[in-house]
Amino acid sequence: MAVTDSSYQAHESPDDGESRRAAGSVRLRMVPPMRGSVLWGWIGPLLVTLFGGILRFVQLGHPKAVVFDETYYMKDAYSLINWGVERVTIKDADKAILAGNTDIWQTCTPETAEKCAAYVVHPPLGKWMIGIGEWMFGLNPFGWRFAAAVIGTLSILVLARVARRMTRSTLLGCFAGLLLALDGLHYVLSRTALLDIFLMFWVLAAFACLVVDRDQAREKLVRWYEDFPASPQGPSLGIRWWRIGGGVCLALAMSVKWSGLFFAVGFAVMSLMWDFGARRAVGLRQPYVGAFNKDVPQGLVALAAVPFVTYMATWIGWFATAGGYGRNWDRATSAGNPLFFLLDSMRSWVQYQWQVFTFHSGLESSHPYMSEPWQWPLLLRPVAFFYESKQDACGARDCSEAVLGVGTPVIWFGAVAALVALVVWYFSSRDWRAGAVLLAYAVGWLPWFYFAIADNRTMFLFYAIPMVPFMVLAITLCAGLLIGPATATPTGAVPMRRTIGAAAVGAFALLALINFWWLHPVLSGELIPYTEWRARMLFEKHWI
Repeated sequence: MAVTDSSYQAHESPDDGESRRAAGSVRLRMVPPMRGSVLWGWIGPLLVTLFGGILRFVQLGHPKAVVFDETYYMKDAYSLINWGVERVTIKDADKAILAGNTDIWQTCTPETAEKCAAYVVHPPLGKWMIGIGEWMFGLNPFGWRFAAAVIGTLSILVLARVARRMTRSTLLGCFAGLLLALDGLHYVLSRTALLDIFLMFWVLAAFACLVVDRDQAREKLVRWYEDFPASPQGPSLGIRWWRIGGGVCLALAMSVKWSGLFFAVGFAVMSLMWDFGARRAVGLRQPYVGAFNKDVPQGLVALAAVPFVTYMATWIGWFATAGGYGRNWDRATSAGNPLFFLLDSMRSWVQYQWQVFTFHSGLESSHPYMSEPWQWPLLLRPVAFFYESKQDACGARDCSEAVLGVGTPVIWFGAVAALVALVVWYFSSRDWRAGAVLLAYAVGWLPWFYFAIADNRTMFLFYAIPMVPFMVLAITLCAGLLIGPATATPTGAVPMRRTIGAAAVGAFALLALINFWWLHPVLSGELIPYTEWRARMLFEKHWI
């Protein structure tokens, strides 16, 4: 159950392939073996995922209201699945929807179609995903939250599996999945039709794909090292499907929100640096030249060309219909020239993207729940997604029904300590896992400081949700360090360090569970006395 040392073992000089094969006693191991049962490697994470899924799906349609920014995305999603683009709605559309009326669109004719197009500032993929739930279950709270609950639940499984791969421990993988299932912000966003949970999922999926690609690339280098004559630069590793998959996932993250671009750049650099490290570790005389010649070109295809094509494909509804904002369909087709149509359509699309960019760069409006990036790790300004007070409805005179977007403090404060520990660990050992987690956290957090300083942009705590899986990974890696290596004493006794470490990790998981249970009423919209609601406010002067 401990984090396994992944440092590279010593090996003979690669100058002579024949002598290497003759000296079979020396074996290069660049990917540590996975301990435990393969079956339990799936059963354990699936059980944790089931637990998290039950939490998220129970009373998913409650509160029966339009919660926070659901007012934008649930209507845009329904428009996409019906029209292929976002359209302008009538006044008081939310009230009509909650009353069961889905005829909420302004009346348009072919001549006025463009005037009925809604100006939206996020790419369409997240809304397409929300729309799937609405297509299946209708335009109601359960329908527009269904996809978020599915994606939030699946992210628990992905994190458990990638944590297992990074630590070589099924138990630590399940520990990571459990912490994500118990995080309050992840729980709330998994039950709300906002875009951020979809962004988080695709970022996490891309990271998982690249970790698998890293293992497979090293395994290929090991096989080449053992079976073929050496060369100064090493072999080409062939088509790397997992890295291509990572590129697709990064594109899908950008297709939900543009902030996915931060991760696309950071993860591309990370993946290529892993290639340089692998060729150096195998003992090549020209590892960097080999990486530039054999890995970088394919890396650019997988992490630049493939994401661009994928991103463009998510806009198919805008290109294929006449009613999208700024589409200029009539003018684009009036010349009757297919080439002119293609160029003009692309020019219109680029202009639309520029408008969105300028909108975000000038977004300075004040909001009562806005926060600065430095406040996020300390949970200093959560977001009240929903609040309603009632009289004499819960066994008390004053009652509250709330959905508060806030992380589980035990997990978030524990993550702060774990991230600091990872910094020390990385600079003392250069362990790739610490570096990968720190980089992922940094690219999800640090760019927002620029926007806070340069643009004074309006930001919220839930912008931090893509960082949460990497906060959990940081805690998990530190848990492995606390437990120590999976070695027994000569008498077969369990070392005291492992006993104490396991007890500490188990206690942390129990505290996270208790903390989540305590907060659950104000995360799920449970009707409780006002005094109980108030007791759950961690920093009262900030939250009320």
